[in-house]
Amino acid sequence: MNTVTLSVTSMDDVKRRVRSAFGGERRGARISFASAELLWKVLTAKRWELLRAMAGQGAMTIREAARRVERDVKAVHGDVHALLDAGVLERDSRGRIVFPYDAVHVDFLLYAA
Repeated sequence: MNTVTLSVTSMDDVKRRVRSAFGGERRGARISFASAELLWKVLTAKRWELLRAMAGQGAMTIREAARRVERDVKAVHGDVHALLDAGVLERDSRGRIVFPYDAVHVDFLLYAA
């Protein structure tokens, strides 16, 4: 199964992971956010629904993604661009959108105030 981990990670941790990956250590796919607030701002309930519909399905048009989640194309277009800007979605060589993972793991700690 091709899984991506979404995490809340400091820049130092990201740099450490990059160094170890360049050193040959095998790392899984990871998309990092600077804070839990940013993660939840980017990954709204509607966007989670979109990712669920796209997971493991290959490249598709925005219109096809909207059909799968039974939403307006214009609204899905906005969500797709937010996810593209965050690096969660990608475009293929034909310009179609793709979520190249079968599963998502979310990893972060919530500390007491």
